[in-house]
Amino acid sequence: MKYNQNRRMFRAFYAAAASMTLLTGFTSLAAESDIPETLMSVGIHSEAGVQADTLQSGSETVEVFSDKAAWQPSWGFAEIIGEVHADTVKETKSAAEDAKKAYLKKLEEERKAAEEAKKRAEEKAAAEAAKAQAQMEQASSGQSSSAVNASASEQELLAALIYCEAGNQPYEGQVAVGAVVMNRVRSGSFPDTITDVIYQSGQFTPAMTGWLDSVLASGGYTDSARQAAADALAGSNPIGDCLYFSAGGSGYQLGDHFFR
Repeated sequence: MKYNQNRRMFRAFYAAAASMTLLTGFTSLAAESDIPETLMSVGIHSEAGVQADTLQSGSETVEVFSDKAAWQPSWGFAEIIGEVHADTVKETKSAAEDAKKAYLKKLEEERKAAEEAKKRAEEKAAAEAAKAQAQMEQASSGQSSSAVNASASEQELLAALIYCEAGNQPYEGQVAVGAVVMNRVRSGSFPDTITDVIYQSGQFTPAMTGWLDSVLASGGYTDSARQAAADALAGSNPIGDCLYFSAGGSGYQLGDHFFR
């Protein structure tokens, strides 16, 4: 029982010491030959049963061995050192290899995530650039959509709206406002008549404030606005399928307005 206990205690002690030595870069534990001479006086017999001399010290008798081999414990000091040292080195190397593999795996995952994010950003930028280019080409060529039949009163209403919303803008910008109304009429997501689109609740500020009705009643819109309304009804469309415009934000810009 005591033999096994001593063996386990020694293995634990050496494992701890060997681990510290491996991690700090120091040399291995001292060799057996460096064991202090004071240990040589301990009365432990070797497996070979080497005989020891006896010394009298007061009333006690102390056994002294004649050589270093005689002091070796019966539970194999050198054997235990070798086993513990080999186990410790193996475990340390295994832990280091596992940590390296985990680190390399993490780097690879981060690299793939970065590449995927970059690819998505490039695809999005390319799509936006293609859309903007198409809108610019359409605007510069004056590409037309199908004409819409409208009554004289609807044309006057559209001209009045164009005047209120874009009377101070370049002519192309005035046509663009009329084209937004036409796009809404055709979209299926808005009312299907010019009058209902213009007076739809919460859409065009001049219609909500009453300014539109005032301009329409007085015929105060300009010839430029009247012509822009006629061109929009005929199918002129410099802003593609845009359904909205505003004085700020993003989108295709004509004058002070951004169309999207």
